[in-house]
Amino acid sequence: MTNIKWKKNTALFLTGQALSLFGTMVVQYAILWHITLRTQSGAMMTVFIVAAFLPMFFVSPFAGVWADRFNRKYIINIADGAIAFVSLLAAVFIMAGVDSIVILLFCTVIRSLGQGVQMPAVGAFIPDIVPHGQLLKINGIQSSIQSFVALATPAVSGAMMAFAPLETLFFIDVITAIIGISIVLFFVKTPEKEKPASTDTTKQKSLAYFRDFKNGMSYIRKHGYILRIIILEAIFLFFFAPAAFLTPLQVTRTFGSEVWRLSAIEIVFSAGVMAGGLLISAWGGFKNRIYTMTLSCALCGLLTAGLGLAPDFLLYLVIMAIMGISLPLYNAPSMTLLQTTVDTAFMGRVMSVFTMVSSTMMPLGMVAFGPVADAVSIEMLLIATGIVVALLCIPMAASRTLREAGRRHLSER
Repeated sequence: MTNIKWKKNTALFLTGQALSLFGTMVVQYAILWHITLRTQSGAMMTVFIVAAFLPMFFVSPFAGVWADRFNRKYIINIADGAIAFVSLLAAVFIMAGVDSIVILLFCTVIRSLGQGVQMPAVGAFIPDIVPHGQLLKINGIQSSIQSFVALATPAVSGAMMAFAPLETLFFIDVITAIIGISIVLFFVKTPEKEKPASTDTTKQKSLAYFRDFKNGMSYIRKHGYILRIIILEAIFLFFFAPAAFLTPLQVTRTFGSEVWRLSAIEIVFSAGVMAGGLLISAWGGFKNRIYTMTLSCALCGLLTAGLGLAPDFLLYLVIMAIMGISLPLYNAPSMTLLQTTVDTAFMGRVMSVFTMVSSTMMPLGMVAFGPVADAVSIEMLLIATGIVVALLCIPMAASRTLREAGRRHLSER
């Protein structure tokens, strides 16, 4: 694939995914805020979180097998289309006067299933169109795009909810999905991969899914660096949960309940992540990716503890921005390391396990630390969990298996 062709392909793919993600996030915020305003119930918020994350966890193992068996581009588009279709159905119900929380939760479940299918496929598809030497740069750019969308969509969704009916936001998701799917389907070119003809019966095919997933797990166990990366990712996300979810509550309790303060922490963090994505894309990190991840881990941990020690709000915002910059220095190299070293035949299944971990560990951390925040100050929680996150850099840097894997990408492919 020529230099111009892969760049055009990648730009088109990232554009299509960004448009689709924009519509998805606008609706996600709209559903969340609509349920919050309608019920003002903590129990309903818990139900929403379960509906938004749990289906993704359960579908990811199957999604990984599908991503390894079938055309990944089609899987991405089918998942996008399913999310858009359920948004269209929800809009029709609302227009018909059926404004039910149950319908919105059902919509959230289907959207979660779609994302659980899409995310492993995207992670496995990018190495199909991007030269391996450029993956870190592209992952950094993708991180910046996602951060920009995360920065813009709360404001867009909130502004539209102020003057437009709820169904209008659902139609935005439908329109952006149609445009995004069209771009990926008709303009993103990928080399065709031959799939072996199957003569299995329906029962044999059903059993084959579980066999393929089992083989994927066996592949992860045999390649110790993959298992270590996933375990460290799980611990990192679990203990990072207070910094991700409890900081708005901390700001309200400690610095004041003004809305601008809550907006400010979201803006500076998202802007920091966007800047961090551009930084890792331009810099490339250390030659050994594990050392870049180790640096990020240490910074994120120390900065989390810093949020618990900040004496004033301005310093708090500075720390939050630097934390945002530090996060892509972990995410982009870890994703690139997997994309450049995992056998392409197992890429989907490895990415599905990675998706399961990334989509569930922070909500589980919130389940664990959320109730504690009513008994212990959030500042103490941030200091304690920040120290744990910072200490993760020790087993990360000390692992010979991880260090060798971090070097291996230099000579592969």
